[in-house]
Amino acid sequence: MKKHLVAMIVAFGLHASALAGFTEGANAYNARDYVRALKEVAPLARAGHMEAQHLLGLMYYMGRGVARDYKQAMLWHRKAAEQGKADAQYVVGAMYYTGNAVPLDHKEAIAWFRKAAEQGHAEAQHALGLMYRYHAAGMPQDKVLAYMLWNLAAASGNANATEHRAAIAKRMTQEQIDEAQALSRAWRPGTPLPRQSRSGGGNDGGR
Repeated sequence: MKKHLVAMIVAFGLHASALAGFTEGANAYNARDYVRALKEVAPLARAGHMEAQHLLGLMYYMGRGVARDYKQAMLWHRKAAEQGKADAQYVVGAMYYTGNAVPLDHKEAIAWFRKAAEQGHAEAQHALGLMYRYHAAGMPQDKVLAYMLWNLAAASGNANATEHRAAIAKRMTQEQIDEAQALSRAWRPGTPLPRQSRSGGGNDGGR
C-alpha cells in the first residue's frame, strides 16, 4: 500500500511539473517569446505530452522559434493526434488532404477529419460538410449530412458553416431540413457521426 501511495505521489509530481512547464511554454508562445517556448515545450513533447506535441507541431508549421519544417510539423501533430488531440487530428487531416509533407491521401484525410469532428471540432465538421456537399474526396453527396455538420459547427461559432448552412437550406426540401435538424439534436460529442442520411443523397450537380 505504501509503495502504491509513493508511486501515486511521484506520478502526480511529474504530472504537475509537466503541466507547469507546458503552461509556461504556452504563455511564452502567446507572448511571441518563441525561444523560451521551444525550451519549455520541446522536452515535454519528446516525453509524450500531447499538448506540447501539438504546440511544437504548430511551431514547426509556422516557423516560430524553429526553421519551418512541414515534415517535423506532421511528425509532432501526428503524435498528438494519435493521443486524441482534436486540433492535431484536424491538422493531420488537412496535411493529408493537400499532400503537404506527406503523399496526398484523401481517404486518410477524411479519417482524421472524422476523428476530430466526432470530438466536436468545428473546423473539422465544416470540412466534412464541404466534402458531403460537393461530393469531394470520394465522399457521397449528401445535403442532409452537410447541413447537419454545418449546423453543429455553426453552434460552435464557425461563421463559414453558418453561411454554408444558409445557402444549402435554399436547395433542400423541408423533409431534408427536418432530418438534418433531428440528426443534429441526437448527436453527442464522442459518438460516431452518421455516414448516410435517409433523404439527402443524390447528385444535384453541385448546385
